[in-house]
Parts: sequence; structure tokens; C-alpha cells
Amino acid sequence: MPTTSRNRAGRRVAVVGISLSDCGRVDEATPYTLHAQAARRALADSGLDRSVIDGLASAGLGTLAPVEVAEYLGLRPRWVDSTAVGGATWEVMAAHAADAIAAGHANAVLLVYGSTARADIKARRRTANLSFGARGPLQFEVPHGHTLIAKYAMAARRHMHEYGTTLEQLAEVAVQARANAALNPEAMFREPITVDEVLDGPMIADPFTKLHCCIRSDGGAAVLLAAEEYVPDTAKAPVWILGTGEHVSHTTMSQWEDFTVSPAAVSGRLAFERAGVRPEEIDLAEIYDAFTYMTLVTLEDLGFCAKGEGGPFIEEKGRLPVNTDGGGLSACHPGMRGLFLLVEAVRQLRGEAPGLQVRRADGSLPELAVASGTGGWFCSSGTVVLGRG
Repeated sequence: MPTTSRNRAGRRVAVVGISLSDCGRVDEATPYTLHAQAARRALADSGLDRSVIDGLASAGLGTLAPVEVAEYLGLRPRWVDSTAVGGATWEVMAAHAADAIAAGHANAVLLVYGSTARADIKARRRTANLSFGARGPLQFEVPHGHTLIAKYAMAARRHMHEYGTTLEQLAEVAVQARANAALNPEAMFREPITVDEVLDGPMIADPFTKLHCCIRSDGGAAVLLAAEEYVPDTAKAPVWILGTGEHVSHTTMSQWEDFTVSPAAVSGRLAFERAGVRPEEIDLAEIYDAFTYMTLVTLEDLGFCAKGEGGPFIEEKGRLPVNTDGGGLSACHPGMRGLFLLVEAVRQLRGEAPGLQVRRADGSLPELAVASGTGGWFCSSGTVVLGRG
């Protein structure tokens, strides 16, 4: 196999291996176990030997995430990334890894994540997150009760005020996610729900009731990216990284210029421009959905509809397949869910979705997909455009 060379600039980069670890309710495992399980499965999916992996991207575990995870996996990477920007982490890491491979700084980079967020709470090893801390700029907001959920709720209320978005439209996001999850045997919650059931649930942070909010699960995922010269030796057809974008906007609400615009407005534009495709060419979208409002506003900011038209767009069922596995609202959400978006997008493009499989009007498999992760409280975004061709 070829060796790393700094003269190999401009190589195409493909997703060659994907996998999930056991997900949902996983009581007898550690986060490291889920990392290893997902990594082994992704490597097996690729058909490549582990010796090709010379890069590792990891965040959210341990004191020195990529170092500790690499040691646990028995890897000695020459390229690492520990970027941590919340749920958008994995799309941003995919962008960094693709750039490194294209430039010849690495040949094959493993992105891997695992979390026992649900099991830890059940076993009282941790408590639910009320805030990310009270130091630095956050010290001016935390005393007033600005929890993560409250910040998203405030943004949703602003969108409702500005554009007439309704509670029923936001609830429809959860209903459609559950409908997709009902077809996915791997989803944690599969029982259908109605708009009325969403609206009548216990209030968490006005206007969000319980079903407006993501579930809490255990689980892990892994994605292996490799340079184009490895593709002939892989077990599956490649899915190519066509374009990426990343953007951060704020950390305190007072510095967020417009609650109705997410950083996906920038990361999405960059990703589409670099991929050379338009939103209307995309066959499916995997969007971070810790709360229903995130799906609605990200659809607007990625350009699938105009600003303020996210509500009516959601009501037009079938216009664009979104979160085909059920998303964080119903399938799984063990923490930084962005890596799961990439796994599902690749599954769809390969024609390997365990549940709902998207097809084009002529019955063929989808050609283009977008995965867009959001981090923190709409403060970061990473967008990746993927394609089969």
C-alpha cells in the first residue's frame, strides 16, 4: 500500500468504513468499550487492515481524548484531532481529516465516539447537565438560569415571534422523526406519536415539552476516511467527501446577533460551494436535532427553504427526507451525536439503511446527502456534503 507523502496533495477522500456500537440501553459497558466496538466494526466494514490507520479523531472522553483512546484501541497515530465543539464536533473533525488526507498528511483517519450517558445517570455515576459551567463569559448568564435547553427555547420563541412559526409545526418535527424511527429496528423509541401528544407533554422549557427534546441513550459510532488509492481494496463502494464547511458564532446569548439564524447558514454555504452542488440537488439531509427547533432552522439555513419558511416546509411531508433513522429525537442521542449523522448518510447512499431507505423518483439510490451538526447552543456548526459518484 502507498505510504504517506507530503507531495500527494489533492487526493480525493472517501468514507470507506462505518459502524455503530451497541446503542440504546447498554448497561454493561464502558465508554471505552463502545469506542472499541464501533471501531472494530467500522474497520471490518471497510475490509482494510488496521495497519492502514495513521490518523485518529476523538473527543469527549478522558483527559487527553485522542491519546487515551488511541492507546485503548492499540493505535499509534501520526495525525490526531481533538476538536471539541459540541454536537458539531464530528462534522468539523471530518472536514479536518479530509483536508489532512488530501494534503498527504495522513492516509486513513478513524473518527470514533462512545458514551454511556444514559447508563451513567441510571447508575448515579453522573447527574443531568444543567449548564456547561459558570466561568469565563458564561458567568454572566448562568446565575439567571440560562441552561442549554432554555437557550434553545428562547431561540425558538424568537422564531415564532418573527415568522409566525407555530407549536404544531415544531411538534411535527418530532412526529416525523418518530415515524422514521418506527421503521428502524435500531431506534430506541419506535411507537408512533401525534402532534397533540407532543403538545400535551410535560413542559421542560417553554415552548419545549418533553417530546420536543432529544432522548438520552448510550451508544457509539465510528467512521473511517481514506485516500482514494485505498478504495480498490475496500469491501464496499466508496462514499466521497465532496465539500465541507465549519463556523462558530457565539458563546453567550448577548453576542448572538440573530436568534433565528444558526451557524449552519455559513457552514452550509461553504460546504455546498466547495462541493459544487446546490441544496435542491440533495437527496436527503441528516440534521442535528437535540430539539425540534434545530431541525426547522437548520433546514432554512442550509438553503432548503427561505428564512421563516421552515414551518410550512416541515408540513410538506416527503419534500425532503430528513433524519431518516429517527434522529436524536427518537433513534439515539448519547451526547455528541454528529458522528451518527455521518453513519446514517453513508448508509443511505450505499443502500444499507436498516429502516427507511430513501430512493429517487426513478427508484435508484440517492446520489447526494448532507450531514450538518450543531454544537453547544447554536454556537458551532459543521456541514459535510457526501456523494456516491
